[in-house]
Amino acid sequence: MKKSFFLPAFIFNILILLACYFGKIKLAEWNMEVKILLWGNILLFAICFASFELCVRGLHSKNNHAFFRMVYGSFMLKLLLIAGAALVYILLEKKNVNIPALISCMVFYLIYTGLEVAALMKENKQKRNN
Repeated sequence: MKKSFFLPAFIFNILILLACYFGKIKLAEWNMEVKILLWGNILLFAICFASFELCVRGLHSKNNHAFFRMVYGSFMLKLLLIAGAALVYILLEKKNVNIPALISCMVFYLIYTGLEVAALMKENKQKRNN
């Protein structure tokens, strides 16, 4: 069932990569740094995939406490890694922080999270039907 998350997330990841590659000029007009969009997208894809794996593991656990531990662990993983990456970027760039690219990465995060939640709901529904 991992395809239920991986395929849509992978397609979204590829679309963002292609948009960054072919839309460099337009993105530069909008004051977006392509490097930040690319690295942010790759980081978010990897983090959301790891988060999905934790939640699926918790979903298939017989112990309710294990499920909650996995969900909270998934949340903490996302929070610490994403906030840490943003903090490192902001501290390194100081006055040259590219706000439009950071906001775009936040939108990417919301889309990846939506794909993750939809896949987890589908997984839970199939688990109940079995």
